[in-house]
Amino acid sequence: MSIIRDNISLKNHNTFGIDVSAKLFGEFTSIEELKNIITDKNYQQEKLLIIGGGSNILFTKNVNGLALHNQVKGIEVIEEDDNSVVIAGGSGIVWHDFVLHAINLNLGGIENMSLIPGSLGASPMQNIGAYGVEVKDRFEWLDAYHIKSGEMHRFDNAACEFGYRESIFKRKNKGQYIITKVAFRLTKKHQLNTSYGAIEKEIESLNITDPTIKDVSNAVIKIRASKLPDPKKIGNSGSFFKNPVIDNSSFEVIKAKFPKIVSYPAENGKIKLAAGWLIDQAGWKGKTIGNYGVHKNQALVLVNYGGSSGSDIYNLSEEIIQSIKETYGVSLEREVNIL
Repeated sequence: MSIIRDNISLKNHNTFGIDVSAKLFGEFTSIEELKNIITDKNYQQEKLLIIGGGSNILFTKNVNGLALHNQVKGIEVIEEDDNSVVIAGGSGIVWHDFVLHAINLNLGGIENMSLIPGSLGASPMQNIGAYGVEVKDRFEWLDAYHIKSGEMHRFDNAACEFGYRESIFKRKNKGQYIITKVAFRLTKKHQLNTSYGAIEKEIESLNITDPTIKDVSNAVIKIRASKLPDPKKIGNSGSFFKNPVIDNSSFEVIKAKFPKIVSYPAENGKIKLAAGWLIDQAGWKGKTIGNYGVHKNQALVLVNYGGSSGSDIYNLSEEIIQSIKETYGVSLEREVNIL
């Protein structure tokens, strides 16, 4: 049975390392434990916050309610055929650990998303992605606990309504469900996605002519580690902003003024701009304000060097958003949840 404690610091439960406290704090390792806590009359009136890896949260104030740390673990094979395997894991598993487990089983499809911070449960919520691959590409289903009814519901790929860094759980179902298990259909016969130049260059530098999923994963890990600060050393949440998606006519206007702008094709004939490039060119990369700022190697990453508040980071992000709007006429959107 989980023990609920009073007035607990959440500094070690968010990768920004923001020192806020929760009025009440506990952990759950199973659906049964979760149900017991939520249905306990002592906590039913408390505002509920589920914490996974804490890598997509910016705390700007104390949590006046019940914070529960998701520790649901376990990985199992659900089904298998000649070409693929459906593998499911508890939502409290560290995402990168799940990726490495799949690679060790020689199951492909998610190796491009190696080293993305966060938990397995948060991966479909955010529809995380990197280097040309998103969760939705390999997602099979998830199980989620409906807080109001106490029922377990299963969502398939279509029901999650995936979009760019979003899903139904960030929109109309926000705060209504707690994801407990996530399943992916992974490949036995792999089609590697090395179309992003950085991966190709990294593999070529190692003189690998016939790369495996492990080689792709290692390349991604090396690239990410070179660009992104380790949250254990410098507080951060990875990419703070989404890459903005605009229509082609707006893109042509911007490109006429900024010919070197970095862009990629997006769905429905739209254009995705590299937010990091926009922020870098606007002069924010490496900027330090007291004990926080923008990382020197990656303009998408806002950092807490130690002791800054969530409000400091939030206000910095607001300044960057206004700067990009004034410079390029483009609206940046935060990828991180502000609490």
